[in-house]
Amino acid sequence: MGCSKNAQTHPPVGGVLSKNDLEVSRNRMRNLNSMERTQIQDWINGQPTKFYPTQLNYWTDAQGFDQRQRRQDNSLISYSYDLYDFDQTKIYDQPVARKDAKFGHFDEMKAVEDALRFIRDGEEVTLLVPSALAYGTYGDEKKIDNDIPLIIKLKAL
Repeated sequence: MGCSKNAQTHPPVGGVLSKNDLEVSRNRMRNLNSMERTQIQDWINGQPTKFYPTQLNYWTDAQGFDQRQRRQDNSLISYSYDLYDFDQTKIYDQPVARKDAKFGHFDEMKAVEDALRFIRDGEEVTLLVPSALAYGTYGDEKKIDNDIPLIIKLKAL
C-alpha cells in the first residue's frame, strides 16, 4: 500500500464510527470502485493494446499474467516503475526504483506488489489500477490526489 504510515485518522466526536458510518464508507468505496472499473474498461476499449483482468482487480497487457509461477516470500527483486494518469500524462519525472527488495518486507502499492510476484526478469508490463489498489482515499500526499486510478509501467530489472 502506498499510504503514508503516519497519516492521521480522526474518529468523529464521540470516538468511534457508528455502524451507519461504516456502511456509508463501504458503499462509497464499492460505488467508486464500480465507477472506476467502468471508466477503465471504456478506456481499454479505445486502445490498440489488449488488456486482461487479473484476480486482484487490476488489468495488465500480459495475457495469463497472474496464472504464472509466483515468486516466493523473501526472494529478491529489483524493479522500477513510472506512474501515469489516464490522460497518459507522466506524473513524476523520475521512476520509482528499488534494488534487491525482499518480498514480504517491502511496502508498495497492492497492485505493484502483486504484479512483482508474477513479472519475469527483464519484462516490462503495463498495469491499469483502480484507486483502491493505488493510493486510495489519501493520495500520495504529493502529486497524486485521492481516488485517482493509475497507469503503471512496471519493469523487472
